[in-house]
Amino acid sequence: MKRTKVLLFSKYSRQGPSSRLRSLQYLPLLERHGIDVQVHTLFPDAYLEALYRGNSKAARYRAWWHGSQRIMQLLRSGEHDLTWIEGELFPYLPNWIESALARSVRPYVADYDDALFHKYDLSPNPLVRRLLGDKIDQVMHGAACVIAGNDYLAERAAKAGAMRVEIIPTVVDDQRYTAVSHANEKPPVIGWIGSPTTEQYVLDHRDVLEKVCAKHGARLLLVGARTEVAERFSRVVPEVVAWSEESEAAMIRQMDIGIMPLRDGPWERGKCGYKIIQYMACGLPVVASDVGANLDIVRHGENGFLAGHATAWESALEQLIASRSLRLRMGQAGRVRVENEYSLRMQAPRLADVLRSTGQSRCAA
Repeated sequence: MKRTKVLLFSKYSRQGPSSRLRSLQYLPLLERHGIDVQVHTLFPDAYLEALYRGNSKAARYRAWWHGSQRIMQLLRSGEHDLTWIEGELFPYLPNWIESALARSVRPYVADYDDALFHKYDLSPNPLVRRLLGDKIDQVMHGAACVIAGNDYLAERAAKAGAMRVEIIPTVVDDQRYTAVSHANEKPPVIGWIGSPTTEQYVLDHRDVLEKVCAKHGARLLLVGARTEVAERFSRVVPEVVAWSEESEAAMIRQMDIGIMPLRDGPWERGKCGYKIIQYMACGLPVVASDVGANLDIVRHGENGFLAGHATAWESALEQLIASRSLRLRMGQAGRVRVENEYSLRMQAPRLADVLRSTGQSRCAA
């Protein structure tokens, strides 16, 4: 079988969750399926580090510098069957510029794990809305295939007139995660994993988290938030630890209950629920906002609870804190679901088929 050559334009290196999960973690398995991927990264780790430190000036400088490097990569692009683009080639550049530069890398598949289009069409800046409001729709329309992480993103691609749309959820390598035992001899731990860009969702639910932890002696563990977040709590002091790819699975295993709070807005409806999948891979029951992909992943009462308001959050957390057997039962159900539907080994063959068939259709043409 002829091997398929793919040129991947990722947004980040492995430190960026979207790039690591949607493309980079698949590369070894894709190679086994006859697909060779050459990677070109737009923003290096230093960009994300500056962004998370709040140094927006340094982040912008690095963005412009590496954007110019991508232009050179596009102009030098060699022989390949297909280009794989994470969202867009150039953030905040008009589509006509991007399209002109993309001519040398067509055909392409475009991959989305969040509602990137809302960065433009719902921007508070009227100039951004006017110039870029339909940019991602045009990228989707020009793609040989759009790979979407959930139904909300797939529906947008279809509305944009995408030639082909495939839904592939964001998944975990379940071999990296093992189930916890939920020991009774220690206070239960309510845990969250994320980044400084999503920590506000935890703060939105601060009152109910403080109330439940104070009432039942539970602990709160936040992985990936800024250390200053702990100062926003008064009745309990959460443990805040830094995120790393190497330690994330071990940190989740220190939890007894995993939470994914969200707001109910257009941006949140595009999220793919990765935190939930990580929790379930470790055998944790989950409590999640009843928004977007969470509704597809969490089977209410089976592998966790969906909650739409503070009273529902409080009730769900108290039930799980009170019952180790309930935590075990829900955690086991979640682990099975991850193995069957949300694991790297289950989705890698599907992704390989999408890339190969799209590349072969180009060759046949």
